[in-house]
Amino acid sequence: MILETPRLILREVTPDDVDGFYKLDSDAEVHRYLGNQPVTSLQQCKDVIAFVMKQYVDNGIGRWAVVEKFSGDFIGWAGLKLVKEETNGHVNYYDYGYRLIRQYWGKGYASECSPFILQYGFTHLPADIIYGAAHVNNIASNRILRKNGFQFKNTFFYESDLCNWYALEKSLFEGNLP
Repeated sequence: MILETPRLILREVTPDDVDGFYKLDSDAEVHRYLGNQPVTSLQQCKDVIAFVMKQYVDNGIGRWAVVEKFSGDFIGWAGLKLVKEETNGHVNYYDYGYRLIRQYWGKGYASECSPFILQYGFTHLPADIIYGAAHVNNIASNRILRKNGFQFKNTFFYESDLCNWYALEKSLFEGNLP
């Protein structure tokens, strides 16, 4: 376990999460604002899990599995990753993101875990700023970023999608845990 919130456990992703990843990433609605290319096989999910686990080793950080305490169910992933490729003029930056299985939308889980993840990033990583992006039409994700103190910076095209770019500075976040 990495983090614990009132209703959630965040832990490293493991190969045992493959079925949960498949349920998450095979849903076209989950991928609506992500280029709409859902996975079609368990092998694709195994590859993603291996990639995330390699990030833990190579970068000391990667997305975490989100588990609902009450049920013990894998409900998605959330967290930070070090992005080494150029995005919107930035390289080697920490990116905040999350993705939840659709049946867990609207329960406040992304809002609940976000401040804990950001606090972790600012206290355990050499991060003075954390970035986030969301498709301009993804109202829920844009709202969560703003709710957690991210400041809108600009719009940019990611692949062919217009996205909003946000930044959260450590100095503006400190002491913001609920």
